[in-house]
Amino acid sequence: MHTDTERCVRAVRSKDARFDGVFFTAVRTTRIYCRPSCPVVPPKPENMEFHPSAASCQRAGFRACKRCRPDTSPGSPQWNVRADAVARAMRLIQDGVVDREGVPGLARRLGWSTRQIERQLLAELGAGPLALARAQRAQTARVLIETTPMPLGEVAFAAGFSSIRTFNETVREVFALAPGELRARAARPAAGRAPASGAITLRLPFRAPLEPSNLFGHLAATAVPGVEEWRDGAYRRTLNLPYGHGVVALAPRADHIACRLSLTDPRDLTGAISRCRRLLDLDADPVAVDERLRADPLLAPLVDAAPGRRVPGSADPAEFAVRAVLGQQVSTAAARTHAARLVAAHGTPVDDPEGGLTHLFPEPGALAALDPGTLALPRSRRTTLLTLVRALADGSLSLEPADDREEVRARLLALPGFGPWTTGIIAMRALGDPDAFLPGDLGVRRAAEGLGLPSTPAALTARATHWRPWRAYAVQYLWATDSHPINHLPS
Repeated sequence: MHTDTERCVRAVRSKDARFDGVFFTAVRTTRIYCRPSCPVVPPKPENMEFHPSAASCQRAGFRACKRCRPDTSPGSPQWNVRADAVARAMRLIQDGVVDREGVPGLARRLGWSTRQIERQLLAELGAGPLALARAQRAQTARVLIETTPMPLGEVAFAAGFSSIRTFNETVREVFALAPGELRARAARPAAGRAPASGAITLRLPFRAPLEPSNLFGHLAATAVPGVEEWRDGAYRRTLNLPYGHGVVALAPRADHIACRLSLTDPRDLTGAISRCRRLLDLDADPVAVDERLRADPLLAPLVDAAPGRRVPGSADPAEFAVRAVLGQQVSTAAARTHAARLVAAHGTPVDDPEGGLTHLFPEPGALAALDPGTLALPRSRRTTLLTLVRALADGSLSLEPADDREEVRARLLALPGFGPWTTGIIAMRALGDPDAFLPGDLGVRRAAEGLGLPSTPAALTARATHWRPWRAYAVQYLWATDSHPINHLPS
């Protein structure tokens, strides 16, 4: 996109927010970079240059605009659509892998050499993995500076910087303000309130429109007691993070998602935000999705009635895979009951002074030694569950952001008890595949029949080729024709 100068200029002149995060506008005369929807008067075209990432702008010597704050743009939707190594690398960088494991750790997860990664990212994004991670650290630091009373020295290390000097230099370079000045400029409407200990409040941006009914309705209707709940208009859940654990509350607002995070270790902030964005599919491009689906005359009325549906994701892919097996051929309520029993027996207890969250969902290693006789499941499903958790525990099966989706599908299908539905729902919600499709799902087939679409899996799959690469979103629109609680925000 950033190489199409004419198209970028049109987007900047029209202040088109759909392109926020897709490319960045750098102004040669002011040495400032902005998001396309920046409210200031657009510069002359000859003074503009376009970059694919904030890191590329920073590498070229531009600083972030204080008006439009381009570092807070939604992420580019292409990293969810694409399945190549560059997209997988970006998903890992967003998850904080470079901060925790360095570029060699990133290379190891991708099966590439560090030189290959540097070359590929530099060619596509104008910046290497260290520069991309640095830009993300700067954004994390800004959030901590502006939303917490944490001492600036602690902010530096919590954001992933190796030294206070590097932290100070980076913040000055990116925001043209010292950390202390950035804190002094921050609005503090909540200064008089006493937030929960360690709580960090922030706004998660998204591309409009966003239809929250099926997104939050699905999460609330399938919530596992002790791990998830709907309370005071927000979806709350526990998070198992690399340095500790956390509790997050997410509530839909008109132009953002209100997010409140309580972390045992602030170094987990970047990873926690990344998980929340994947959980709510906030980097999607709803205009592109709905435009493709609206081209089908039978889907068009559904899209027009509630545009901007998202695909509910997962905060932990391994957790969701376990829950998908527990939900095979049973009701939503029964699946919750089975999962709640596992949580009570094997989950790690946590303290939640604000609500009713009691446990982290048990990790695969904690479930691998389960006694099959303790599971109130049919024998075949016990075998499926135990085979899955043992494969996840010993590393023979991985569901990480860097994993090749087609390879994961093949490995899942090779496990006993895994058919097209279970594999498809894991691809859709755990792996974030926007083209995952469930032609055999009962709800999808009923909706298809009611709309006059083919209802047999083979015929429906053939018809759905016109919806690619957004078939997972088509599933959300089809499910929404039913009155099931997953389609409605809780009262």
